[in-house]
Amino acid sequence: GAAMAHGHGPGRCRCCGEEAAERGAAWGLHREGLYLRIDRQRLQCLNERREGSGATVFRPWEERRDRSQFVESDDDEELLFNIPFTGSVKLKGVIVMGEDDETHPAEMRLFRNIPHMSFDDTAKEPEQTFSLSRDPLGELEYPTKIARFSNVYHLSMHFPKNFGAETTKIFYIGLKGEWTEAHRHEVTICNYEASANPADHKLEQITPQTHFIS
Repeated sequence: GAAMAHGHGPGRCRCCGEEAAERGAAWGLHREGLYLRIDRQRLQCLNERREGSGATVFRPWEERRDRSQFVESDDDEELLFNIPFTGSVKLKGVIVMGEDDETHPAEMRLFRNIPHMSFDDTAKEPEQTFSLSRDPLGELEYPTKIARFSNVYHLSMHFPKNFGAETTKIFYIGLKGEWTEAHRHEVTICNYEASANPADHKLEQITPQTHFIS
């Protein structure tokens, strides 16, 4: 029996490549990787050249170097992501990985809890702005001001410029933080109670149509 136990050696496996595993866990595998907490049905990327390509940059950390998946901007160098989460997020850090050339984004602006942002909305003051360095390997982590990003149900990421190319290319975006399940239902009820009159008014307008349909 002793020989068998020795052969299995669980301790040895565990410490093998532990650092890499730990970092991988934070960025994509376990509690802190937020890509699984994105509501993909409602994820938007504005000014993407190929429809649906923006969503592909949110993937497991260990798949960040898959160069076949990327988003490229279309009309100019700007990209804007609207990222709804399936709960409440405390965002702690961001990784942005691009090419080692002028298509790499040079600036990132983060906005919280402004669903369906458009490029017009980016004139607002962001919660935090980052100057980005070229990061072709996905190694640089940009820490957020956690107090500003402690209760995020919707994150918008605006990339206004790159290092001089006509279009911007992003291969991978990593989001690190903690996720808490949302009690959506309660939130909805509170909102209606707080703005009872306009809600009632809306219902009156909609009711006849609803009857007509049914």
